[in-house]
Amino acid sequence: MAKLLLKLQRYFRRKPVRFFTLLALYLAAGSLVFLHSGFSGEPTVPGSPRSPAAAEGPGLPYLGVMQLSRGFKAAATMPAGARRRGPWFKSTSKEPSERGKSRDNGGPRSRALRGRSGREKEEDRARYIGCYEDNTRRRTLRGMSFFDYKKMTVFRCQDNCAERGYLYAGLEFGAECYCGHKIQASNASESECNMECKGERSNTCGGINRLSIYRLELAQESARRYGSAIFRGCFRSPENVSIALPASQLMLNMSVDKCVDFCTEKEFPLAALAGTTCRCGFPSTLFPLHEREDEQLCAHKCAAEEFESCGSAEFLLVYQTQVQDNRCMDRRFLPSRAKQLVALASFPGAGNTWARHLIELATGFYTGSYYFDGSLYNKGFKGERDHWRSGRTICIKTHESGQKEIESFDSAILLIRNPYKALMAEFNRKYGGHIGFAAHAHWKGKEWPEFVANYAPWWATHTLDWLRYGKKVLVVHFEDLKRDLFVQLQRMVALLGVPACEDRLLCVEGQKDGNFKRSGLRKLEYDPYTPEMRKAISGYIRTVDAALKLRNLSGVPEDYFPR
Repeated sequence: MAKLLLKLQRYFRRKPVRFFTLLALYLAAGSLVFLHSGFSGEPTVPGSPRSPAAAEGPGLPYLGVMQLSRGFKAAATMPAGARRRGPWFKSTSKEPSERGKSRDNGGPRSRALRGRSGREKEEDRARYIGCYEDNTRRRTLRGMSFFDYKKMTVFRCQDNCAERGYLYAGLEFGAECYCGHKIQASNASESECNMECKGERSNTCGGINRLSIYRLELAQESARRYGSAIFRGCFRSPENVSIALPASQLMLNMSVDKCVDFCTEKEFPLAALAGTTCRCGFPSTLFPLHEREDEQLCAHKCAAEEFESCGSAEFLLVYQTQVQDNRCMDRRFLPSRAKQLVALASFPGAGNTWARHLIELATGFYTGSYYFDGSLYNKGFKGERDHWRSGRTICIKTHESGQKEIESFDSAILLIRNPYKALMAEFNRKYGGHIGFAAHAHWKGKEWPEFVANYAPWWATHTLDWLRYGKKVLVVHFEDLKRDLFVQLQRMVALLGVPACEDRLLCVEGQKDGNFKRSGLRKLEYDPYTPEMRKAISGYIRTVDAALKLRNLSGVPEDYFPR
């Protein structure tokens, strides 16, 4: 062997070029092997191997305890950017478009309705309202616009408009998308909206100077933005308006921007337009912003802006400025060791991190975690580094569902979310990060079916185990928390044993957006659930619903069941 090595050494000394050539080939081959190993590995569900329970299907008399690793981290929600407005909307034609300016066209109602996917119909994401005239000099929808002459689709236009908080999305000339809060033109014949979308031949995207317009059902009023402020709505003026909104100024040339700028300068989070008077203040028990009025009651034109509304002395048009309401921003560790350990339990993807954000603002104390996530710590969850038994945090985030782990806690808030939404949220987190999205290849590959097969049964066993082994469990549905944050948060704070200060809870409503939320309505353009998946998940939903009702609880919300 030594003689062979000596001969090779002498050979390469005489011919160094060959030596370096072989060395380069060796390194290149090694690099290719390394890259291949990084992409071809089969993804697995961490700590959740497929078990007999996973194959039991929807019968599920009792699914048992599914053993899980401590490596799960929940994704939470963060609000999408939106735009504010009044009933009279100011043209924003000077805004930079996403890819450039575009024109509008519409399509026959029957084709537009027929072309919508089953997923869109099921989620009621948008509703087609008709074909409308358009004019290049005076647009029908006067908000943001962009075009794509190769890949424009109805979904893409709706998605972009919804993310920016607009109420309407219109498509024209097969490739152009327009957004707006108000339709400022007349109806046209459906036959005049006759151009196919450039990115999907099965759908209609307007026509020549004709718009196919959709109303975006999920563009929430409370999240709409206009400039730097968020539109909160039209409200009746409080009785003690000078106390509820202490700062004010007369503005004969009133506009939304002027009032918002004035209140921002005075460092108030609310700007209320009352005709020619601008008022500023905080959400409070005197002015809680809970009972909204019809926006038409505030539809009095501003003196300085034709397409803006400035409210009246009786009905105020309210915007939230970029000034932070600091009444609920202070947080600290508990001054003394907690006598009880309270769990904030949820299935991954059910909004646990968002709930932690709300609890920290409402109580003023940090929340802890059964795990450690550096990205959450860096975002301000300082209790993330504490051991979960330290007793310094108000409650402990956990996704565990074993009897031993559950019995370690003295009480629990059990957060439950629609499994169809929770599974997709966790799949996006698993393959795209806290605010990212799984790649198309993951949804279409073997990863998604395997994920559903392993995780869907766990959604049910998680709730069943906590109901069975938990000592004192408060059930909160994610959907109820979104819909009625004030009431649900009061329930959660009461279980934690902290006095609920109403002004602080009102502050939380204005600061409810956490640091983790996937952008707007950016979703798949198809339904990832197969009929077999839906059949199994429906069985799990019925099992959980029965278990909740057996404990005299209200059961799962109606929208959990497929329509």
